[in-house]
Amino acid sequence: MSKVLVREEIAEAGIRLLRERGFEVDVDGDSDLADSIGRYDAIIVRSATKVTADLIARADNLKVIGRAGVGIDNVDVDAATRRGIVVANAPESTVISAAEHTIGLLVALTRNIPQAHAALKQGRWERKTYGGVELADKTLGVLGFGRIGQQVARRAAGLGMRVIAYDPFVSPERFRELGVERVERDQDVYAAADFLTLHLPLTDETRKSINADAFGKMRDGVRIVNAARGALVDEDDLLAALRSGKVGGAALDVFSTEPYSGPLLEEDNVVVTPHLAASTEEAQDRAGLIIAEQVAAALDGGLVSNAVNIPVIGAEDLEVLGAYIPLAAKLGRLAMELAQGRVEELRLTYFGALAQYDTRLLTVAALNGAFQGRSDQPVNYVNAPMIAAERGVDVREERSRSARDYTNLVRVEAVSGGQPLRVAGTTMGNDNRLWLVSALGFELDMELAPLLVVFRYDDVPGVIGKVGTLFGAASVNIANMTVSRTRQGGQALMALSIDSPAPAELVHQIHSEFDDARFISLE
Repeated sequence: MSKVLVREEIAEAGIRLLRERGFEVDVDGDSDLADSIGRYDAIIVRSATKVTADLIARADNLKVIGRAGVGIDNVDVDAATRRGIVVANAPESTVISAAEHTIGLLVALTRNIPQAHAALKQGRWERKTYGGVELADKTLGVLGFGRIGQQVARRAAGLGMRVIAYDPFVSPERFRELGVERVERDQDVYAAADFLTLHLPLTDETRKSINADAFGKMRDGVRIVNAARGALVDEDDLLAALRSGKVGGAALDVFSTEPYSGPLLEEDNVVVTPHLAASTEEAQDRAGLIIAEQVAAALDGGLVSNAVNIPVIGAEDLEVLGAYIPLAAKLGRLAMELAQGRVEELRLTYFGALAQYDTRLLTVAALNGAFQGRSDQPVNYVNAPMIAAERGVDVREERSRSARDYTNLVRVEAVSGGQPLRVAGTTMGNDNRLWLVSALGFELDMELAPLLVVFRYDDVPGVIGKVGTLFGAASVNIANMTVSRTRQGGQALMALSIDSPAPAELVHQIHSEFDDARFISLE
């Protein structure tokens, strides 16, 4: 039974889901994690637990790290990936809460709500001191137009604001759908925005990117909201800009070091909250339940849709591509077996309607299949690309809208000694049976079964009968057989699926009778 450690509090519904799925769950936030982590197959954390490379090195059984929230700054993803450990988060769980908190900060900042509240609580009626400005007809600049940025834009538009945004990774169509003006550079946002809200990921490039240089490109009196990551802002430069009047005010929910007790708290034009953007009952419940589902999927060998170190595809794409994931894995395995593991390049080509979709997950599936049993460490969707890189195997992905006789087709080429060994397949029927349609230059028509035998031989009479006799004498049942040839009297290919593994005596006899015969397990 797989063991899951819940290190920080999550919704009871999440814990119940894990137990109902048959996992042993320990809720323990106090024990020495360095000593205990080796006993667990999964760990669930929030933001307080630091899952470092040293900790991961002790996690001999760990298969998945679940972060019940959006950010993964507290997890060493690279170290986890090298060990083949899935890292998953719950990116959708806090979107609404974070967007609403951002708008709350924006309104509080423009109308001086916290300051007026504090003054009145102290007995001071200061209407003139804390007058504000309207948001209607003002320009909100959004840096980072992902899930939260888009939800903020929706709400700001409802307040009558003009919204402009910068995010090079979001399609122009999405901007148009939301009625948001797309700009090509972050400087264009700086130049136009009366208010600026940050929704960027924290990377080496974005760390302290809101600094003196950025402030210098902004409009005088700009107001800034940050409910994303504290380290996006150079706090010393922000303090100087606030005191000079270049920045008219700031609303901050996050800080570079938390808990924060620095000089920004002393400024009257700064509104602050203690990292509350995700702190709603609904968001916390969603995060716990979502991450429990992700951890259960990882432990059961299913698709982890929120993994951060596996290519993630949207639900609509997954509905189309899902049936081709096991196909790609089996074709990758078959191609590698036919090449006897000696491969310098793997080429993945997706034909037909598949070419319209994000096929990275199919490529990873093919690599996962290709390297099974060919590495000194367990191979999975996480570390398969890294294993390919370490072995010097070049991985290429191509697409073609034309699939000839098929709606969709997946082809895997294992290049060995400069020669490509090609296999291709598709799915058949409402139950998406995995079908092999070509191998080694021959057209075929058979289901991809767990146990296959492939022969190449000269096209002469009696071969099929000889093969049937040999397998019958060894009491190995042939489930299916298909034969293909280039031309009469030329080369032929025979592919069999068998119901049970061939005994060593049969394997030896077949190899003595045929120069090119392969027994292949796709299990």
